[in-house]
Amino acid sequence: MLTTPRHAQKLSLFFLFCFTLLLTLCLSLPWVSAKETTKPQPEPWQINGIVAALDDGHDQVKGYALSKLVEYDLQNLNSVVQKPEDIAKKAAQILKDEKVDKYLRGSAAEALGNLGQAAANYVPDILKFLKDEKVDSDVRGSAAEALGNLGQAAANYVPDILKFLKDEKVDSYVRGSAASALGKIRQLKLEEVVVVLNFVYEPNQGKFGTGKDNFEFWRFWSYFLGGGDEKVKTLLTWLGRPKTTPDKPEHAQAFKTLEVFRDAWEPSKDLTKLQQDLASQIAVVARKVSWQPQDIVLLETHYHNLKNAGYNEADSLQSVIINLKGWQWFFNARITILTHAAFWLLLIFVYPKSPQVQAIFFWNPWVRRILGVGYVGFLLTWVPSFRRKLFEPFKPSLLADAGLDNFQEQSYFPQSQVKVPSGDIFPVTAALPKIHGQVILQGDSGLGKSMFLRHLLTNSQRIVVYLPAQKCHKGVIEAIQDKLHGQAQDAGFLKNLIYSGAIDICIDGLNEVTAETRAKICQFVESYFRGNIIMTTQPLEWTPPSTAKTYYLQPLEQSQIQEFLLSRQPRLPKDAQVQGQDYEIACIDYLKEVLKDQQPQEELNAARRILSNPMDLTVVALMLSQGKHPNLFRLQEQQYNLMAAEYLKEWNQEFPLKKFAAAVYEMRMQDKQALPADEFFQVVKSLEDEKYKMVVSRQWQDEKGEAKQEWYFRHDKIMDFFLVQNFLGNSDEAEGLLVDRMGDPRFRGVYFLLATLLPLDAAKELREKLIQYAADTKDNTVSNTFVQLLRTR
Repeated sequence: MLTTPRHAQKLSLFFLFCFTLLLTLCLSLPWVSAKETTKPQPEPWQINGIVAALDDGHDQVKGYALSKLVEYDLQNLNSVVQKPEDIAKKAAQILKDEKVDKYLRGSAAEALGNLGQAAANYVPDILKFLKDEKVDSDVRGSAAEALGNLGQAAANYVPDILKFLKDEKVDSYVRGSAASALGKIRQLKLEEVVVVLNFVYEPNQGKFGTGKDNFEFWRFWSYFLGGGDEKVKTLLTWLGRPKTTPDKPEHAQAFKTLEVFRDAWEPSKDLTKLQQDLASQIAVVARKVSWQPQDIVLLETHYHNLKNAGYNEADSLQSVIINLKGWQWFFNARITILTHAAFWLLLIFVYPKSPQVQAIFFWNPWVRRILGVGYVGFLLTWVPSFRRKLFEPFKPSLLADAGLDNFQEQSYFPQSQVKVPSGDIFPVTAALPKIHGQVILQGDSGLGKSMFLRHLLTNSQRIVVYLPAQKCHKGVIEAIQDKLHGQAQDAGFLKNLIYSGAIDICIDGLNEVTAETRAKICQFVESYFRGNIIMTTQPLEWTPPSTAKTYYLQPLEQSQIQEFLLSRQPRLPKDAQVQGQDYEIACIDYLKEVLKDQQPQEELNAARRILSNPMDLTVVALMLSQGKHPNLFRLQEQQYNLMAAEYLKEWNQEFPLKKFAAAVYEMRMQDKQALPADEFFQVVKSLEDEKYKMVVSRQWQDEKGEAKQEWYFRHDKIMDFFLVQNFLGNSDEAEGLLVDRMGDPRFRGVYFLLATLLPLDAAKELREKLIQYAADTKDNTVSNTFVQLLRTR
């Protein structure tokens, strides 16, 4: 019997499989080779029916209509009754309606993409829909396809699409669709192609969708969108994971490559992975070629780009540049230079404590210049650590006027706020953490301008000079020179330091100097516009330096008043009667009382105004710590006692209280506001002192251009304190005033003070006179309050 071998059976099955496959391919060939059917032109009745359906109330009906629109060629509807613009308008209305189903809006976007130029005005709406994260990615992909179908009509929005592509937080499929759409709009420039090329570096390529699941797709797409441009081809030779890179490029090719890399650097700043690769390839190309001197400009451009962006590849460029400039000799002489540098380094560290080293090596310009070989003076000028050493002996002199010995950091209130030039309000320590640039700190007296400067000086590690504005009458440079010696005193050296921002300057109290001095300071500030300078002033009429920004120090907010009072506790006297939790309770209870709404609005506002001032609030804290119940209208008495003690110490004479009070009385009688500064210059200067600020000054220029200044009481209650001195005592004149001014409303506050300042028996006697006066005149406004105040005694 004839048998068939096993291998023959296997061969038959193989031939059967091949025959079946060949037959399948032959049957499928007509379908593969068939051309895509072009879209038909719609008949008028067809397009009119679709347009009518777009106005139907059911969204599903509109959806069918929009889907039908896509089936026709709508590029030329001149023969149809309905205009393309009208159809586009209806589709756009559906697209922009966020209440409509997102899939229906997607169909509207597709329909607009099929309308060509007629839908050009609605490209922004399609783009907005594309960016809508609330819409599914497949629907947004349809919007991207619609943008591509619009072609040239969407050309002006290519930058917006590219910006959209940069955002890696956007769904990868949507970005991939948007990138594909660019291929139907226009050719991209080099700086635009880099956005598409960046997709090569993204992980999980499959997320981009079918056909976009490998980096080779995006390399092709970069070629395609670049239109075969030579620059794009050069870029892709090195970037985007090329299979190989040139091993030994010629000089001309390498120079052209670095030019392309230079043009691509700025557009790649938001494309982290691409720029990292670009930085690496810049260094690779730079190392592979022998460069020529004329190439140094291009190499330095790449060096600065890499250095500013923080890439280590900058070192490779720097090495190439150094070699190209012929500085190799410097390294050959490094032993000599290091020995010389070590010698001067030792002198610099000995300098602060050795007057001999200061005089021989540093303050003698010839020795310094000759033995220092030029670079020592340069290092002392530009290296911060060396500058600090140079100025270390002068630090006490530079900061002497700031009075830092009496400044305690705990006494500063860091929550004070300042309005920055943009109009926003921040804590002053956050808005001005250091002296940087040129700043004018403006604020009313007592808000803590000088305290803030002392806070900055205490925490600064830089070279800082503090200058009262009065000491700048000869000029700022001259004022600094008065505090220095030797090289540090050299005007040219100082100017270089200030201009380069190496030395910080504080100028305090611009409002306290003449217009001429302010003008000198302004001229100095504008001349050294790169310097770090901070100035303080009260509000005044003047033209500030154009190069400086003004920050406005704010009064304490009502919520900060309590915080400020509580923060004073560590600085209270050690023998304070009220401390700890008792002090906190006293502060809270006091503020509740003085800020209660059940009082005249005028007095409530005045209380808030005084309490918002850190200077006045500090006095309140001291009184509360002594177990007293501060009365804001008696607060001036405490201020006066402190001021008078300092007046005695400064001028070696008692404060002329009676004489000054009599002059204030005459001012009140004549309804004058300005104080007689000519007669009481020492007095008004003491009253204006930053620690008390019982008066404020105003400066201006008269018609002849001469500087003028007048002083005024900061508040009527302060004037009342001095007025009341005329009513105290046993003299006949004082007794007469007690009766004569009862009906004068200008002295109403004086009688309130008398209730607390007169001896008790005299106060009771005055109470009876006021009651009698009220009975006769039917005016008991003064007597009632007087009686209430007297009861507290």
